[in-house]
Amino acid sequence: MSNIVAFAGANLPTVQSLSTALRKMEATSGPSGVVILKMDKTGHWVFGADQTEVEDGSQWAVNPFSFVHGFIAWGDGEVLGEKMVAVSQPLPETDEAPPGAKRGWEQQIGMSLKCLTGDDAGMEARFTTTSVGGKRGVQTIAAALAEQVDVDQTKPVPVVRLKKDHYQHKSYGKIYTPIFEIVEWVSMEGEEPEKAAPGRRRRIAA
Repeated sequence: MSNIVAFAGANLPTVQSLSTALRKMEATSGPSGVVILKMDKTGHWVFGADQTEVEDGSQWAVNPFSFVHGFIAWGDGEVLGEKMVAVSQPLPETDEAPPGAKRGWEQQIGMSLKCLTGDDAGMEARFTTTSVGGKRGVQTIAAALAEQVDVDQTKPVPVVRLKKDHYQHKSYGKIYTPIFEIVEWVSMEGEEPEKAAPGRRRRIAA
């Protein structure tokens, strides 16, 4: 039996180009096993496809090397395109927005966090935002981090609680905005996550 696998179609790329393409996909897709963290329209912090509500009072460590900026194109509730790079790099160039993008390319910033306490201890999450309030929350943490590094480079990791604020919009009513309340600063080694006792039920946002 031949060990050669024949795929239909001609003009396949060279094997040598495969490694470069796969590594590019890894870089643009982000790390696996990381959930999406966000604040919903009712002001609740939720994560994952099931929109599980974050435990009240839980503490999260912000990765100081994870801050990114770039652009995202949204369709009807789905991402049609996303171009993000580390904040140490210039904003990526954009071409014409994908067909169906309702607002074209929108500027987006974000960062990664790891839960340290409670039900979700050990879980890693990615928070990105295009909203004015969301950007302000991320920028506030970034500014505080820059000041902390000037004072003490041995503890560059902000540990935060996920809070919220709100304002009244004349057309859309109450608008909730994310707040990252800094509890303490720790080293990159940090502390081991405190696992919750088994048997506790998870909360799923309505």
